[in-house]
Amino acid sequence: MKKVEKIVDAITGEETFVERDETAAEKELRLEAIAKAEAALAEAQAKAAAKAALLDRLGITADEAKLLLGGN
Repeated sequence: MKKVEKIVDAITGEETFVERDETAAEKELRLEAIAKAEAALAEAQAKAAAKAALLDRLGITADEAKLLLGGN
């Protein structure tokens, strides 16, 4: 994957953009971040599905559950 880096000369303020290939370490970090994000999304979706199933079994809405539990 190509990366674009912005280099700013501290004295002149001139900006230069350089395109380069990502390193193996950068690729590994990127893939780890993607895997963590996908795992977090899957967990959130599972929790939401479980909550929806519980509310459905109870026959109440999310707003009604908040009222019952003392939420705003």
